[in-house]
Amino acid sequence: MNEFVITGANIVTEQGVMDHGVVHIKDGKFAYVGDSSQWKGTADSHIPSIDAAGSWLLPGFIDVHVHGGYGADFMDASSEALDTITRFHSLHGTTALLATTMTATREDIERVLGEVHSYMNESMPYAQILGIHMEGPFISPKWAGAQDPKLMVPPQLAWMEDWHERYPQLVKQLTLAPEREGALELIAWLRDHGIVAACGHTDATYADMQSAVREGLTHAVHTYNAMKPLHHREPGTVGAVLTDARISGEIIADGHHVHPAAIRLLVLAKQPHGVLLITDAMSAAGLGDGHYELGGLAVTVQSGVARLTEGGALAGSTLTMIDALRFMVREVGVSVEDASRFASGNPARLLGLAETHGSIAPGKQADFLLVSPELDLEHIWIRGQKVQS
Repeated sequence: MNEFVITGANIVTEQGVMDHGVVHIKDGKFAYVGDSSQWKGTADSHIPSIDAAGSWLLPGFIDVHVHGGYGADFMDASSEALDTITRFHSLHGTTALLATTMTATREDIERVLGEVHSYMNESMPYAQILGIHMEGPFISPKWAGAQDPKLMVPPQLAWMEDWHERYPQLVKQLTLAPEREGALELIAWLRDHGIVAACGHTDATYADMQSAVREGLTHAVHTYNAMKPLHHREPGTVGAVLTDARISGEIIADGHHVHPAAIRLLVLAKQPHGVLLITDAMSAAGLGDGHYELGGLAVTVQSGVARLTEGGALAGSTLTMIDALRFMVREVGVSVEDASRFASGNPARLLGLAETHGSIAPGKQADFLLVSPELDLEHIWIRGQKVQS
């Protein structure tokens, strides 16, 4: 079905919520988005029509920080793993994502780059991989979290130059510790090559962060987690993220990583465009409690919370994007419109894809969701094609 119409939807657009709106999808894009009173129909009266019956119509979620799901990890570097991960997350509202790597050897990271590059050149059947988010190995052992400190190294500009030459524009985001030797030079290089420079797993002071921002750092991964906290005499990494309008911040909205009040503070400081919902999901997402592995480290999931078996540090999450949106609405108290922006529009803006992704508007790619008033997922479409469960 490459052409159809949806009526009676509460459409979340960049301009606000359109009550009882109409969308016309044709050839994988939005051909019309507007009020029902302005809709003149199509030339073909036999085009299928779906009555949304007052449900929300939201742009598909874009997850810029996700490691795996349903038993697979992007570090597995196989087409089967990529199918498993993208299928699982597409069923929970993610229509596009960045394949996120872990701290690993240069050779292991290169295997992921090669596999993702090949996968993206084929017809991706589920959530679309937009590129790679490289989280580590240029991070701080002091804030290792669930990554292996033995494999962490200072920023290596030569590695990035080599990877960029072999796989141009594949890496879309790189997370590093700005205080490490060589970081500022690498941040400037990332800026010049259109790659998002992000801080994370870092002991950066406020002054370190200001220096990094001057060189081109614009983003922070999983804000509050694995970074130097706020202190009233040394604002630290968190203080810089909260107060510098040039930095956007991810948040893991699962009720375990960050208290709702701290999420509310981030929203107050950074809205409307500076907050991004992410999952940071690991392979255990969708599988329940048990024993797993993340970046070569043993992980135990209990009551849905993933922690390193040794030491107990939080180890990614088992979150999905639809659950993150629900948490933001129900526990943090933001509107569906704002939560949708954090999950779709802002990630698209970060990646420079706002012209084609992240919102519902004529000419944009038809990645969208039908969500009930109770915030239950009813249907998912990617490029105008319905995702089958």
